[in-house]
Amino acid sequence: MLVVMTGAGNGLVNGITEGIKDFATNSAFIWTNRTTKPYNGFKQGRSWDFTNKDMDIIRREIPEIEVLAPKLQGWNVSQGENVIRGLKSGSFTVNGDVPEYNFIDPCDMVYGRFLNQLDMKQRRKVCIIGERVYEVMFDKDENPVGKYLKVSGVWFQVVGVFKSRNPNINIGSNKKESIYVPFTTMQQVYNYGEMVHFFGFTAKKGYSVEATSEKVMKLLKKNHYVAPDDDDAMGHINVEEQVKTMSYVFIGINLLIWIVGIGTLIAGAVGVSNIMLVIVRERTKEIGVQRAIGARPSIIVGQIISESVFLTTLAGFIGLALGTLVLHLVDIGLEYAKASQPPNEGTFFAHPEIGVFLALTSLGILIITGIIAGLIPARKAIRIKPIDALRHE
Repeated sequence: MLVVMTGAGNGLVNGITEGIKDFATNSAFIWTNRTTKPYNGFKQGRSWDFTNKDMDIIRREIPEIEVLAPKLQGWNVSQGENVIRGLKSGSFTVNGDVPEYNFIDPCDMVYGRFLNQLDMKQRRKVCIIGERVYEVMFDKDENPVGKYLKVSGVWFQVVGVFKSRNPNINIGSNKKESIYVPFTTMQQVYNYGEMVHFFGFTAKKGYSVEATSEKVMKLLKKNHYVAPDDDDAMGHINVEEQVKTMSYVFIGINLLIWIVGIGTLIAGAVGVSNIMLVIVRERTKEIGVQRAIGARPSIIVGQIISESVFLTTLAGFIGLALGTLVLHLVDIGLEYAKASQPPNEGTFFAHPEIGVFLALTSLGILIITGIIAGLIPARKAIRIKPIDALRHE
């Protein structure tokens, strides 16, 4: 049970960490909500948005920020069958992005390239598409680079197909079903003006993400006349804090597994101890003979404890082998299931396994429990008087 439960816990940790392993853990995201307090002549319930000017102010006044990535989410251009190519059509999310966003949530390019600074500067009508968009809008193994998609009435040239390295994280939309266009192009083509829906950023090494987020939000509230104590006027996600919380959860899971596992081992030790008590009772006369011919108490104790340790160690080896076999079969099943899924599909459980250290620790615990299990029967055995033991039937 200890081996299987620990392997399952490791499988959970492996599955989650594989799905977020390349995401920038020193990052945070902030967005606007309706104000909940009146301030400086403005009523509560006011809608407001970030703007391009905020980017310059943030870069100038908050040097702790390493990467700043504004983002637009095209809710009004992502409705119905909004993407057309010949006879094919689909409904996908359109996002306005900048090249810097790839430093926060990196991806691999299956075809072509990512968005670059020249696309931004010249407001090019180009786009990169997710894997699902490619599957729907193009034939299998077709190279989409240089082809055109009509996105909400506007033609865009495909310059790349991307595959996320972090399938378990989707900020704002499902990346597989997303189309990324240059941030500046989306502002101009779809009449967003200088609007920014949210910012993603990373803190420089040695700086707290939480403290940096607080400075950014305080600055933006000041720029847009939002009450400093209106905490609900902005939403934010601190990825660094989320990762810490997740690590604490993993520690709690492992602790629970060890508590249950050690409890199981103790229950087994009690069972072995009961068996040894029965054995001592059945061998009372034999123990009496040994004592009568001069056997020291330490010899009797050693015999009983060694037998107890042998039983627990043998059972431990069998349990370790069976537990490892179960984990191996589960891993094979997961690999088979993964092979039948689309590539790069997110998962929350992968490679359940245990290390050599855990196996040796488990065996060590078993030996200790075996010694403890044999102590009570051994003490009972040496308390038997030789004359009483010889009379026992």
